[in-house]
Amino acid sequence: MMLNASDPDDYILATGDTWSVRDFVDKAAACLGFNLEWAGEGKHEQGIDRKTGKVIVEVDPQFYRPAEVECLIGNAAKAADRLGWRPETSFDQLVEMMVQADCNRIAC
Repeated sequence: MMLNASDPDDYILATGDTWSVRDFVDKAAACLGFNLEWAGEGKHEQGIDRKTGKVIVEVDPQFYRPAEVECLIGNAAKAADRLGWRPETSFDQLVEMMVQADCNRIAC
C-alpha cells in the first residue's frame, strides 16, 4: 500500500495497543510449553517454569533502555486514513509467529 501510494510519505504501522516485555515473555514461553511464575524484583527477577522449577528467563540489566519512557505506543491513524491500512495480526499471533520462526531457525 505504501509503495503504491501516489505521494511518498512515512507511515507508522501499529495496533495502538501496548504490551509489556513480561507480557511478551509470558506468551512466548507459553508457546514453548512453559507456564512462568515470576520471582524476585528488578535486576534479580526471574521467570521460573511452574512445572519443573527451572529458571527459564532472567532479567539482564545490560538490556535496560538508557532513558526509560513510561509508555511506547504506535499511532497508525495516518496509514489508516490515507492507505486504508488496518492491523490484521493480533499480539498473540505475532508472538506465535516469532517463536515459530526462531524454532525453525534453530530446529527446536
